[in-house]
Amino acid sequence: MFAAERRQLILEMVRANGAVSLRELARVVQTSEVTVRRDVRALEAEGLLDRRHGGAVLPGGFTRESGFPQKSHLATAEKTAIADLAANLVEEGEAIVVGAGTTTQELARRLARVPGLTVVTNSLLVAQALAHANRVEVVMTGGTLRGSNYALVGSGAEQSLHGLRVSRAFLSGAGLTAERGLSTSNMLSASVDRALVQAAAEVVVLADHTKLGTDTMFQTVPTDLITRLVTDEPPAHDERAATELQALADQGVQIAVAGGQGGSAGSAGGGDAVPARQQRRDVPLPGPRRQVPGGGNGGLRSTSMLGEQGPGSERARVADLRRR
Repeated sequence: MFAAERRQLILEMVRANGAVSLRELARVVQTSEVTVRRDVRALEAEGLLDRRHGGAVLPGGFTRESGFPQKSHLATAEKTAIADLAANLVEEGEAIVVGAGTTTQELARRLARVPGLTVVTNSLLVAQALAHANRVEVVMTGGTLRGSNYALVGSGAEQSLHGLRVSRAFLSGAGLTAERGLSTSNMLSASVDRALVQAAAEVVVLADHTKLGTDTMFQTVPTDLITRLVTDEPPAHDERAATELQALADQGVQIAVAGGQGGSAGSAGGGDAVPARQQRRDVPLPGPRRQVPGGGNGGLRSTSMLGEQGPGSERARVADLRRR
């Protein structure tokens, strides 16, 4: 494929999806990420798109929201690895809330095996993934159906969450920065996500590396309310993603990284993924953890973190990512 043809195809993908990772672009145009990065730079110089950490977005500063069909085919291997790792946070008999999104849908498929679990959600996709799990109770919010992401939004959804208290909220979004936290492109979705956060003692954000450093219109979770980020291993060349991880760690967010070079997050093949418990790289940060408004666990029993502490600090962990 000639350079002009590649760049036209790249431009069409970004216009159709709003945001596309370099990995996905390289897969579609059947070339290396190095070549795709050069093409993206050339298109940015012409003002046709903007570069972001590990990908490209529509020009104008804030990305627009992609529809479910587009998002479901983006960073699929990364989402699978993130879901595998995040599922280890959930214990038998817990009560949690799970927001809408393709990554949280992947998480829900793994939660179907957790006995005695109660899942509160505004996502039809999450509910569908758990519909045949005999030992999992699913509680859906009310609200108005938003067809682009199969989620219930509006005042009905928010009011149904009043008075609710669970151990954790699992949320994804369109962008994540240390400055603003998690954000999304839709006002109604953002409002429901904020209500989900208020119901939880802890907030776990699921975001692949392409979301790091991306900012969108409506803030859902400020950084100081994010307990933990579960993400995938950024590419070795993506220094900005490593910088964003360091900034999040400096603000007290615990970072759990799924996969890595040679791990399932870095492989889009059809082979069996390496079990998440063999992939985790979870290092609690130094210093006291801030309190989430509402206080404590609301009477719920505490749940374990992801395994034992690894050696070294989170700062050293992220610095190692940057060196690689």
